[in-house]
Amino acid sequence: MKIYVAGPYTKYDVAINVRNAVKMADKLARRGHTPFVPHLTHFWHIISPHTYEFWLEQDLEWLSVCDALIRLPGESDGADKEVAYAVEHGIPVFYRLSDVPEEQSR
Repeated sequence: MKIYVAGPYTKYDVAINVRNAVKMADKLARRGHTPFVPHLTHFWHIISPHTYEFWLEQDLEWLSVCDALIRLPGESDGADKEVAYAVEHGIPVFYRLSDVPEEQSR
């Protein structure tokens, strides 16, 4: 499955938030999934900053083609909006890695 990794980005320490998202993505990939980590646009934003609205629009466009979303713990208005979008569009939302089924084939 293509799985969108949603979680805190700007609250508290950005580097730790990016690390946490990448660590989850690695776990998903090891289970046979194809994760999408919107946190990695951090590097794009450093080089060419854009508004919050721009990034949310980009993120929701990617989310629209994903099969599921996994929500990382922590406070995040953006991740909450992504979860709401997923629910509204019938995209399954997981809150624990153990709830994500292993991919059967790749």
